[in-house]
This record gives sequence, structure tokens and C-alpha cells, in this order.
Amino acid sequence: MAENGASEKRASARPSDHREGVPCWVDAQLSDVEAGKRFYGELFGWTFEEEPPAGNAQGAGDAGRSVRACLDGEPVAALVRKTDGRMPTVWSVYFHTPDAAALAGRIRAGGGQVVTPPHPVGDLGTAALAADPQGAVFGLWQPGRRTGFGRRHEPGAFAWAELYTRDTEAANAFYGDLFHDALFGPDASPDFGRAPVSDVFPAEMPPHFLVHFLVEDAEAALGAVTRLGGRVRVPPFETSYGRAAVVSDVQGASFALLQR
Repeated sequence: MAENGASEKRASARPSDHREGVPCWVDAQLSDVEAGKRFYGELFGWTFEEEPPAGNAQGAGDAGRSVRACLDGEPVAALVRKTDGRMPTVWSVYFHTPDAAALAGRIRAGGGQVVTPPHPVGDLGTAALAADPQGAVFGLWQPGRRTGFGRRHEPGAFAWAELYTRDTEAANAFYGDLFHDALFGPDASPDFGRAPVSDVFPAEMPPHFLVHFLVEDAEAALGAVTRLGGRVRVPPFETSYGRAAVVSDVQGASFALLQR
């Protein structure tokens, strides 16, 4: 997919970033949030704020169960403690929508599934989880008091979401129907690409989203991942949107480092 072109180092999110279908938030479901804070705080320079009880999305879980990650005081992600050990340890991407209930209906009509129906997260907004027809899970976020990222497209912040899927044409049709303006509109500058699973991962890998965080020096960041107890899953490779490498944290949550 085309590079989104927004690479300024201090690119705080603007209201125009939040048309329907634009990635607006990411969170990691972890067994040990404190270990996650140590790992990501060292890797990306994040600081963390606990929030009062309000749900499980947008960093708004019960105190001690979820924390909001910040970069220079602005929100960039959340670390959420898993309430069930059988849940996967993963990074999830949330797409902005002005109407989560209506979008959930369109997802069902397009052959997808609504895994967790839209539900309020205090006064922060409304969240939902869905899966596309091939099984890749993604989130929906309808903003209330919180719109989403305070920063993006700078080192230590979200830069890209790549969907690894078995049928890119079907994925383009499904997401293009849901998020046409954000992906294919005349002034679209998407942070969301689609690629065959076999491009990076084994063909038996289930379809999934891979969250990318921007780094200034990929080799230095890979060294930090290893030093902190994480693993390099896929060494650096060239893409149309930059030089990426797939890694996992100490608990097994995979994500990508992206150098542009």
C-alpha cells in the first residue's frame, strides 16, 4: 500500500485524522501489565498513567488492570491486563467511527462478525471488537471524551497497521466497503495496508493485524528488544511504507518496528 506521507517527528493527531476507518488507538492485552510497563517504557520512552474504573478499551480499565501509555504527556497506547488467561496476548488496532452500532451492522452485512458488541467505556467513548470474513480481529472506537492518539507518526508512536490476510482482494473489498473514504478517497492518506500472509509469516498463520511503531534506528531498537528480553521474529525487510521488522515483547505480544 502507498506510504501515508505523514512523517514529521512531532505529528500530534488532528481531528481530520479521525474520519471513519482511520486507525485511532492501539492496546496490548497482557498477563503482567507491570512487566509491560518496564519493557515498553524502556523501549519507546513511554510513561504510564493509571485510570479510574471505566472498562477495557482506550486504556480505561480498573486501576491496576490497565494503564494509558504516554509520549511527552500525550496518549499513544494502552496496556490492558487480561481478565482470562485463555485470551491471546496481542496488540490490537482500533478504527475510528462516528457510530459504532451502525458500523457493527455493516460489518455483519459484509460477512464479518461482531465479537464484542459496542459498549460504553465510561464517558471516554464506545468500543467494540469485530472480525473480518477471514477471521482477523480489529477494534472500533466511537469517541466521547477521548478521541484516540495524542501523537502518531513519530518515534515511539503508532505509524502503520498491516493486515496479513490470505486474500488481499477480498480484504480490499470488505474494508473498502466499510472505510472507502479513508482508504481510497481522493485525499486519502491511509495508515492501513493489506498483504498476503505468506509475504512474512508462514502460510498457516491465521489472518491478523500487525501494529507498527515508528523508530529512528531499527537496528538499535532491535538490540533493545533483545536486551529487554523480547524476540526478533522477522528480521528487517523492505516494504512500500518503510523498513520493518517483526518482534515480540517478553510476554509474546507481536508488533513491528518501522523505520522511514
